[in-house]
Amino acid sequence: MYYQGVKKNIVVRSVEKNHSFLNAIHPLLERIFLARGITSEAELDRTLSKLPSPWLLSGMEEMVTHLITAINEQQRICIVADFDADGATSCAVAIKGLQLLGAGQVSFVVPNRFEYGYGLTPEIVELVKLQNPDVIITVDNGISSVDGVRAAQDLSIKVLVTDHHLPGHELPAADAIVNPNLAGDKFPGKSLAGVGVVFYVLMALRSRLREMNWFEKKQLQEPNLAQLLDYVALGTVADVVALEQINRILVHQGLLRIRTARCHPGLNALIEVSGRNPQTIAASDLGFALGPRLNAAGRMDDMSLGIQCLLTDDPALAKDIAVQLDELNNDRREVEGVMKHEAMALLSEMKVLDEHHLPAGVCLYDANWHQGVIGILASRLKDRLHRPVIAFAPAGKDLIKGSARSIPGLHIRDVLSDIAAVHPKLLSKFGGHAMAAGLSLKMHDYPPFALAFDEMVSKRLANVDLEQKILTDGELTEQEMTLEIADLLQNAATWGQEFPEPVFDGVFDVIQSRIVGQRHLKLVLRKPGGDLIIDAIAFFIDQPEQWLGLRQIKAAYKLDINEFRGNRSVQFILQYLEKIA
Repeated sequence: MYYQGVKKNIVVRSVEKNHSFLNAIHPLLERIFLARGITSEAELDRTLSKLPSPWLLSGMEEMVTHLITAINEQQRICIVADFDADGATSCAVAIKGLQLLGAGQVSFVVPNRFEYGYGLTPEIVELVKLQNPDVIITVDNGISSVDGVRAAQDLSIKVLVTDHHLPGHELPAADAIVNPNLAGDKFPGKSLAGVGVVFYVLMALRSRLREMNWFEKKQLQEPNLAQLLDYVALGTVADVVALEQINRILVHQGLLRIRTARCHPGLNALIEVSGRNPQTIAASDLGFALGPRLNAAGRMDDMSLGIQCLLTDDPALAKDIAVQLDELNNDRREVEGVMKHEAMALLSEMKVLDEHHLPAGVCLYDANWHQGVIGILASRLKDRLHRPVIAFAPAGKDLIKGSARSIPGLHIRDVLSDIAAVHPKLLSKFGGHAMAAGLSLKMHDYPPFALAFDEMVSKRLANVDLEQKILTDGELTEQEMTLEIADLLQNAATWGQEFPEPVFDGVFDVIQSRIVGQRHLKLVLRKPGGDLIIDAIAFFIDQPEQWLGLRQIKAAYKLDINEFRGNRSVQFILQYLEKIA
């Protein structure tokens, strides 16, 4: 991501000096890992054997018991999914996994965000009822669906909830709930995505069926659930959950399957339309190339299209759907560009761009904004302002929907909980994570909510450092700016949210500068007094011409490999630029 508009302080990550690895690794890697809190090689182990037992998740016994009954009796199962990439991959994992384990009748329903909104609501239960299911399984939702679960059970439909979102003050009276964030849950990984939770449910179910000799009795081959890990990797990265060790293992194993041509046709098609190389695909590609195209279905149309792409075993059909998703993503980019321009105009009118008038929490609303794009808009503005932002769009019936994005140190869902406690009639509904949340309001409640949000955020930001910083791993020597080091960094770990890819900094002489592709800045750099000439690129810059003709810059960058016509060379992917001369 390219940082622009606000000067930031480059800060080198601190390294714990009292630790070192038992076995020798490259000193640069040791420095990088220590700065991320890794103190032993065991924490970097990405083999499946290091995954904790699924039985540590509370509610798993009840969940598996109900699922075994459903499979034994060949009950009709309906998966109710969320309309984002995590929800879509969770749905694909649930359907494929249950079928592999012997379930014969599995269907799905994914709410259209523009008609029904999020989760298992009573309205969605009415839609599900048309399929006459015996069991509903929620994936990536359900923990706040108190009314929806009650409505389903009133129809004698069993409800099994798998979710990872934070629970509210009241849990739904579901027949079973598996969620690592339930109070008292002993599972060590609280950052599992929804797709990770349902994958763990399938692992527990398989182990119990194995104990029952189910596969021998039914003359079925016991399935290798690792074949689902490409889905798990995509959903985990796309949902921007923290890549603690469990998630690093799941993502790494999924990437290995993709790189060795063992992934599903839908993912292959998404990789192809995004122009990525499956043999060298990285977690960042899942987050910045595949995830947005899958998400585009839910943002611009209907996530059923994305789920169909994931589920199909027909490569030709997968390619056709992936092309549609790519077109939807292009539409999303255009809408986002217009909305961002309008948002900056609103901020200017509010004098928010003047740091002396910058509120603690920013709310923005426009009657023409697109519901499916407000989350991305909020994220872009949050990066620009370094403040929590909620972007709102009309939702019909005098309702508006908001998508919130936060900054490190401020738990956005807790802020909404605080507001709901003080102003119980202000929020129609809300839910989410520490860094992202969704909410609904009545249109006439927007002004008092915006004031309450600013006030509540202000209280919580009192002890948060608001200085805009770029955290780096220090400077690289010319001897470290090599293909060997770039390969080492790419393959040493699975980088992602809260386990960031290494970023370095330094001052460089600018040998050449030019604009490519309208908004990308291409530079040729050299360390002052050095001999090594190196290419660098900064993507998607507003007004890139302002950087032309400079003699010297300060930069933060990722050490990357540029592959072109079979040739590999080192390049910098610039994350931040600062003019010196």
